[in-house]
Amino acid sequence: MAISLQKGQKVSLKKGAPSGLGEILVNLNWNSKPKKQGLLKSILGGNQGIDLDLGCLFELKDGRKGAVQALGNAFGSLTNPPYIALDGDDRTGAAVSGENLRINGNMISKIQRVLVYTFIYEGIANWQQADAVVTIKYPGAEDLVVKMDSFDSKEVMCGLVLFENVNDETFSVEKIVQFYPGHPALDEAFHWGLRWQAGRK
Repeated sequence: MAISLQKGQKVSLKKGAPSGLGEILVNLNWNSKPKKQGLLKSILGGNQGIDLDLGCLFELKDGRKGAVQALGNAFGSLTNPPYIALDGDDRTGAAVSGENLRINGNMISKIQRVLVYTFIYEGIANWQQADAVVTIKYPGAEDLVVKMDSFDSKEVMCGLVLFENVNDETFSVEKIVQFYPGHPALDEAFHWGLRWQAGRK
């Protein structure tokens, strides 16, 4: 069983054991197969698929802020701040496991909020073609599914899910699915206050 979140809907991830929430897994899967674009475009490289990157902005209780993402090799750590780690970087969308972001729910008292996002690192901004789905798993609960069901955007970045610490024992989880032209615009929309510069991976 899984619960499909609606836009703006909030659900709670509650501490089920004395040790904490356990590991929260945020999985991104997408279809990278491009539509047929003709022989000439294929020769010129126009049939390349979409490379989606999963990442997040984080804010810790002590005021530290930053990002966990493949861009800039900021893969994070589960056992040290920010207690969030990205497994790897699927450049094609072909990996069965997709991309996985892990949050150490046992350290919830150290985490203020986490904004999960995806952006198109390579390829055209065709979200309908990407058909991306985010699945959130944590121990002892039904999966939460966040479908990217808004396709009318040519922007390259999408804010997906916002985790907020409620009482050091519960994360509020809200479906966002809002599109932005890039990291600075996403940051500004959620008042994160980071400084951004261009990077590659």
